[in-house]
Amino acid sequence: MPLSHTVHVRFYGPLRDFLPPERRGRRFPCQIKGCPAVKDTLEALGVPHVEVDVILINRVSRGFSHQLAEGDIIQVYPTGRAPGADRLIRLSPPPPALKFVVDSHLGKLVRHLRLLGFDSCYRKLFPDADIAALAARQRRIVLTRDKGLLKYRCLRWGYWVRSPDPDEQIREVAERFSLRRSARPFSLCVECNGRIEPVRKSEVAGRLPPRTRAFYRRFYRCRRCRRVYWRGSHYAKMMLFLRRLERRRAPSRGAA
Repeated sequence: MPLSHTVHVRFYGPLRDFLPPERRGRRFPCQIKGCPAVKDTLEALGVPHVEVDVILINRVSRGFSHQLAEGDIIQVYPTGRAPGADRLIRLSPPPPALKFVVDSHLGKLVRHLRLLGFDSCYRKLFPDADIAALAARQRRIVLTRDKGLLKYRCLRWGYWVRSPDPDEQIREVAERFSLRRSARPFSLCVECNGRIEPVRKSEVAGRLPPRTRAFYRRFYRCRRCRRVYWRGSHYAKMMLFLRRLERRRAPSRGAA
């Protein structure tokens, strides 16, 4: 049987959310067998690789495939929390575009993302394997409440949404991916993810509620599903959210 060794691990910042309380904010011993890759050890401890940006082993930056040995001291950092140093190996490079695929537990989050103009794939019945394959094929970021989904080897980008509350979920995701910088509100259909475009009021008047027809002048229609939109209360709330988000202070770097 492979020999058993002891290594010592510490996780920083939001990575602590994946740990039991007694392991948060401290270095703790971990038993390993043989010489496993550090990626396998971290995921066995409950931390998905897609949330890890920098790994220091005995103060040297290493990749996921680095094999562990007896007595190694491992420090693991999320995006934006790594110590300032030269020659760090970044394991979570920025995605090429802010495109998402969202699991079936986050239907309200999808609507918020689309209202902000972010391409977001979603189905009510969406098996994990299909989500992972789509994310890998289309280079999308996975958003999920299922930690296990983020451990699929093919994934490059992903985020475990901590809060069960939809309003807090969009705040989480907006801050994690700096959505304020590239939001394009009122450009995507919240129902089907299709593009919306301006349409003459006369073309959609028969489909409008009486009060909407009386008080609104500008209308839009989805190219795909033909749903009609106007800038009502949901749009106003989302614009207020963006303004508030802009005023929030970024979290400090290097938090333990």
